[in-house]
Amino acid sequence: MPVFGTTNGQTLEPPLRVESREELVYLLGEACELEHGLLCEYMYAQFSLKRSTAEGIAPEQLARIQAWETSIIDVVKQEMLHLALATNILTAVGAAPHFERPNFPILSRWYPPDVQIALVPFGERALRHFMFLERPEGMPLLDAEGFGTVGAMQPLTVDDPQITAGPEEWHTVGHLYRGIEAGLTHLVNRFGESAVFIGPAKAQATTEVFEWPELTAVTDLASASAAIEVIVEQGEGARGDWVKSHFGKFVGILEDFLAVRAADPTFEPARPVLPVFLREPPDVDQVALIDDPLTKRVADLFNAVYEVILQVQSRYFVHHGETPEELETLAKTAKHLMNWVMRKLGPVLTSLPIGPAFPGRTAGPAFEIVRPAFFILPHREAAWKILHERLETLAGVCAELAREPGLGIMTELEGNLRGMAGDLGQQLAARARSSTGVART
Repeated sequence: MPVFGTTNGQTLEPPLRVESREELVYLLGEACELEHGLLCEYMYAQFSLKRSTAEGIAPEQLARIQAWETSIIDVVKQEMLHLALATNILTAVGAAPHFERPNFPILSRWYPPDVQIALVPFGERALRHFMFLERPEGMPLLDAEGFGTVGAMQPLTVDDPQITAGPEEWHTVGHLYRGIEAGLTHLVNRFGESAVFIGPAKAQATTEVFEWPELTAVTDLASASAAIEVIVEQGEGARGDWVKSHFGKFVGILEDFLAVRAADPTFEPARPVLPVFLREPPDVDQVALIDDPLTKRVADLFNAVYEVILQVQSRYFVHHGETPEELETLAKTAKHLMNWVMRKLGPVLTSLPIGPAFPGRTAGPAFEIVRPAFFILPHREAAWKILHERLETLAGVCAELAREPGLGIMTELEGNLRGMAGDLGQQLAARARSSTGVART
């Protein structure tokens, strides 16, 4: 099968309608959910990769897998940047950060019918799906097998009431963001920049801790357009030039993978993972549930770490009253939870069995959303105490799991989590001393 599969003719991408702040916020919320979903898809594929020759691969094949993982990690980091930039735009127009999303799989219920998000192990199907989602505007490309349009949608029209927002028909990430950019321009021309960009720049992510020079505050149409340009160019590439974009990277990985597979038809780079849940989610039918007791404990830890990451990010964007030092601590905590805990914990989970109901299959993280918006922590003192408490709790769980055979890495994760809890504890203590000093004077 060729790398590129095409439909007949160019994809029709109609302009999006943005006549109000509500419609703009609706589209930005979809953009945040899409970036969030792509992040999870890519991390799932990364975590599914085999880690040693003991898993039935040759040394040179392991080297190729490691190179592919490095490329995927680069894409994941940029997707985190895109989510932060989209959140900055949301903040700039006066809305709250949007880290909510439906549980996976998201199959044509929330987004346009041909935009579907699901967790797929690394391989040809996953790479073709990633290419489809990241394809440049107007490029006719088929989605991977098993992903197909389910029915038509009825997008907003000029005749619809305009007090509330509703779904719109977009086909690519670039199409969505170009629609948002056009909507911002329309609203600025209609109401003026000062009436559109009403959110505080100081509530946005700009810290150097995240190490993204492109992560700047959005304060006007020019800075919003610059943020959108970064997102679109890194995802699909500059117009007509996609080689270094996410789309281009996935094309390259797929070509390399197909070459390795052609040389060895038995080559399988991914573990036999399946997305699994601890309990039935209310918004997805027919999910696979974990039976193995130890795997349940590790999956519960993974979901809790994921939840705390969302809590820390939410607090960073809705902060009120934090000092610069406290904001830097929040940023470092979010970054370290991703790099020092989740990235190490994911491959541990995908090495564990699901249980008797799925013989030979291992557990893929489902990134469970227990309850939407549960991770919003609006009150400063309570938020910091909750985050400190959660990190200490997770460290204790790691200490217990470290006693299980084969899970020695949990000792390292325990130390990382206790270090982060200690950083928050120091800020809490400093705040308490400061408050006492003010009270005494």
